[in-house]
Amino acid sequence: MAKIKVTKVRSAINRTQNQKRTLEALGLKKMGQVVEHENTPNILGMINKVSHLVSVEEA
Repeated sequence: MAKIKVTKVRSAINRTQNQKRTLEALGLKKMGQVVEHENTPNILGMINKVSHLVSVEEA
């Protein structure tokens, strides 16, 4: 499967608990942190929920 890199670019302060948990489930804790995931429908759905807080690029 293809890989994607997800970078946290905005803070989770004043965000809903659901969005904070989604970021943590993606493995993102700190600003500027980059994680690599498989390009699966589950991951893409999680990214879609917090798309305003992260940036995505193909690896």
